Amino acid sequence: MQKEEELLRKRLIELSKIAYHRNFITYTDFLNLNELNILHTLPKDTLYTPYRTFGGYASSERQIAAFLPDALCLRSEIEDLAYPMGIIHILPRSQKFSEQLSHRDYLGALLSLGIERSKIGDIIVEEQGAFVFVSDKLLSYVCKEMTQIRRTQVIVCEESFSAFHYTQKYEKITGTVASVRLDTLLSLAFSSSRSRLSPLIEAGKVFVNGKLISSNGYNVKEDDVISVRGYGKFIYRKVISQTKKGRLLVEIHKLI
Repeated sequence: MQKEEELLRKRLIELSKIAYHRNFITYTDFLNLNELNILHTLPKDTLYTPYRTFGGYASSERQIAAFLPDALCLRSEIEDLAYPMGIIHILPRSQKFSEQLSHRDYLGALLSLGIERSKIGDIIVEEQGAFVFVSDKLLSYVCKEMTQIRRTQVIVCEESFSAFHYTQKYEKITGTVASVRLDTLLSLAFSSSRSRLSPLIEAGKVFVNGKLISSNGYNVKEDDVISVRGYGKFIYRKVISQTKKGRLLVEIHKLI
């Protein structure tokens, strides 16, 4: 793993160097949370240019990094970067005979087409079908080749960004905690003990706003997004009130 991470660091620095010397934008593939953390924690003096990341929508988890040459950073077009990704919409041919497909089912079907995981962004599963962010070079291939997921026949077509609208669904959870430490909020969000969840932090499976956090005592701030591998994601919203015994009544939104 350390060797792979070192190779990624070198690749990120190289892309930044190319953007600087050739004066055009360079892009990564989709980066997962750990890879994004490696990018965000690179010493500033190792990169030649600033960068932006985007995954297709506001709360995306897997994102593409764009390294920006100095000339572009001074221009307004920076907000309109053409990230090399597109959206596919997958729907069952017949709702009557379709199965209830999971995130794993959609991902497995894409990987079975020979597509690398780094070419696939977030997969948003809805009641009927799913939206998937993929490398723009693979759009036509996926639309043509994906015809079935498990036993369900599917239709796959490209979706435009202008037509794509997504509102993240969440479960509102309130409860009392001793403090807004990371481990106490994990316990509230996932209805388990701190002793059971704390090892996840130590194992490098917990991220706050895309940054790896290794301290149980990390103090979470309002609107921080906490992602836990294998468990899910939630947003810490606020302290509602304080009890007479000094405990905090807090509100979190667990994404579903």
